[in-house]
Amino acid sequence: MNSRRLEGSVSVNKVDFAIIGGTGAFIGARTGEKLNNREKVEISTKYGKVILEIIEVGGTRVALLKRHGLNHSIPPHRINYRANIMALKMLGVKRILATAAVGSLNREFKPGDLVLLSDFIDFTWGRDITFFDEPGQEVIHVDMTNPYCLFLRSKLIDAAQDTGISLVSKGATYVCTQGPRFETPAEILIYKHLGADLVGMTSVPEVVLAREAEICYATAAIVTNYAAGISDNPLTHQEVLERMTMSSAKIYTLFSKAIKITDNNKLCSCQTAVSGQESLGG
Repeated sequence: MNSRRLEGSVSVNKVDFAIIGGTGAFIGARTGEKLNNREKVEISTKYGKVILEIIEVGGTRVALLKRHGLNHSIPPHRINYRANIMALKMLGVKRILATAAVGSLNREFKPGDLVLLSDFIDFTWGRDITFFDEPGQEVIHVDMTNPYCLFLRSKLIDAAQDTGISLVSKGATYVCTQGPRFETPAEILIYKHLGADLVGMTSVPEVVLAREAEICYATAAIVTNYAAGISDNPLTHQEVLERMTMSSAKIYTLFSKAIKITDNNKLCSCQTAVSGQESLGG
C-alpha cells in the first residue's frame, strides 16, 4: 500500500458504503424497507471513538453515521470529523452518501427541495481540516476541482429518475459557516455575492477529509428554509428538524436506490486522490 494512503482496519466484515447525516436523516432507515442484521459498532481511531450502525441494503453492507451524535448533542463546530471519516476508512468504505440541512440563498431552491451539491466555499475556522498535518509528515495538497464526486453524483441522479424523487441536480454551491448560530442578513448577502446558493454548517471539512481518505463523497442537501434576510420570518432550529423529518424517508429511498445501482468495483479518481500524486511527481 502506498505510504501516503491512510491505513488501518477493524475486525468487522467489509463495508462498502456509508450514509452520513444528522439525527433526523435516519428516520427513513427505520420507516423504509425492513432492515435485517443491524449491527452497532464502536470504532477506536487515533482521533477518537466513533459509534455507528451497520445495515444491509440490497445485500450491500452500509454504515450509518450520525454526525451530531446519537442524541444530536454535538454542535457542528465540535464534530470530530477526522474520527468519523477515519472510522469509515478503517471499515473499508469506498463511497459516502451524505445529507445535510441547508438554508437557501437562491429562490430557485425552495424549502423542501433535495439539492445535489457541486461546489463549496469554506467560512469555518479552527476546525481540524486535514489528516496531513502531523510534525515531520510530508505535505500533501489534494485537488478539489470537483469536491463532490462526479461518479457518485451521477448515480444519485439516476436513482432519482428511477424512483421518481425530485432532485435538483443542475449544480449548487454550498457555503459552510462555523455555527452553531444562524447567519446574519449581512453575512448572507456577502455569501450570495460570492456565488453561494445554499448555506450550512457541516460539509467542511467532511468533504475534504473524505477526499484525503480517497473515499468518494456526494451530498444531497435538504433545503429547510430561506436564509436570514431572505426569509420573511425568524429562523428556528425546530423548523429545520421538522423539515428534515419530512424529507428523511425520501432521502433514504434515494440513497438506497443509488447504492443498489452502483457497481462498487468501478474505480474513480477520488480513490487515487493522494496516491495518484506520485505519478505527478508528488
